[in-house]
Amino acid sequence: MRLYSLSFLFVISLFFACGNGETNATADEPVQAGPVQVSEQTDDANVSALPVATEVAKENMVKEVPVIEKKIQKEPDLPKEFEETPEEPVEAKPEKPVIEAPHQDPRPNPVVEDAKKEKVEEEKPAVAAAPSHAIWDGLLRKYVNSAGRVNYAGLKNEMGKLNEYLDVLAANPPQTAWARGEKMAFWINAYNAFTVKLILDNYPVSSITRLHGGQPWKVRWIKIGGKTYTLDEIENSILRPKFKDARIHFAVNCAAKSCPPLLNRAWTAQNLESNFEKQARAFINNPAFNKISPSAVQVSKIFEWYAADFGDLTGFLNRYSKVKIKPGAKVSYLDYDWALNSQ
Repeated sequence: MRLYSLSFLFVISLFFACGNGETNATADEPVQAGPVQVSEQTDDANVSALPVATEVAKENMVKEVPVIEKKIQKEPDLPKEFEETPEEPVEAKPEKPVIEAPHQDPRPNPVVEDAKKEKVEEEKPAVAAAPSHAIWDGLLRKYVNSAGRVNYAGLKNEMGKLNEYLDVLAANPPQTAWARGEKMAFWINAYNAFTVKLILDNYPVSSITRLHGGQPWKVRWIKIGGKTYTLDEIENSILRPKFKDARIHFAVNCAAKSCPPLLNRAWTAQNLESNFEKQARAFINNPAFNKISPSAVQVSKIFEWYAADFGDLTGFLNRYSKVKIKPGAKVSYLDYDWALNSQ
C-alpha cells in the first residue's frame, strides 16, 4: 500500500506541474504548448504543500527501488521435485597398469618352425608317389640280353607278371608334384612295356609292322589313369615335346632290329642320366646302326625322321662318336630293318 500511495502522489505532482488546463487540438492542427494556468478554485494550501510532498515521495522511491529490484531479481522457489540435486562427485577409476609385451627373440625358433612345417604338410593332400618299376626290371634282366634282343617266347610264359606291372602303371599316372626324372622314366617304361605286350599278344609275329595294317602306333588301347593313349601319343605328344631331350630316341624301343636296342634294365629317376649317355654312345658307335668316317657318315633313319630334335647333326654325333666328323662331311641315311628284334 505504501508503494501505491507514493505512486499516486507522484502522478498528482506531475499533473500540477504540467498545468490543469486542457489543450484543444484537432488531428490536423499541431499542439501548441502554452503557459500552465492554475485554476482559480485551487486551494492555496494544497498548492503550497505540493513541493514538500514531491520531495518526500522522491526520497521514499529512492529507498524502495533497491528493495523492488531485489524482489524482482530473487528467483521464485521451485517445488522439490524440480529442484536440482547436487551432482555426486565421480570417483576417478584407477588406470590399468600397462603391461609391456615380453621381448621376443626375432630369430626363428627351430622347434616352432618344424611344427609349422609338419602342420602344413599334414594339411596338404597326399600325393601318390611314383610307382616301383621292380617287376618290369626283373623281366628285362631275365629275357633281354645286353644287345637288346628279346626272348619273346620265354617272356610270353610270364605274361601274368607283365600285366601286373601294366596295371601298376594304369593305377599310378604321373603327378604334377613328381620330379622330372620320375615322369620321364614312367613314360619310357610305359612305351617299352606296352610295345612288348603288343608283340606278345600277337606272338609269333615277324614284324610289328604286320599288326594293325602297318600302323600299330596309331591304335588307342593303352589305359593309364583313366585315359587311353596310343604309342604315338606317348612318344610324340608327351616325351618329345614336354621333355625336349633328343636322347629319348635311344631309350624307347619299337621292337624292330634297326631301332635303338631295348635296355635290359628298367628306367628310373636315379639311372636316367647315366643310361641316356650310355645308350646314345652305344647306338651311335655301333656299325650295325651307323657308319661314321671323318668325311662321310651313313646314319640311322631316326636322325632323318626326327632331325628337328637333333639340330646340328654333325655336332650332336661328335659328342658321342669315337671318330670325329669334319665340318661339311657328307651325310646319308641307311635303310631301316623292321624285322622283329628277337633273339
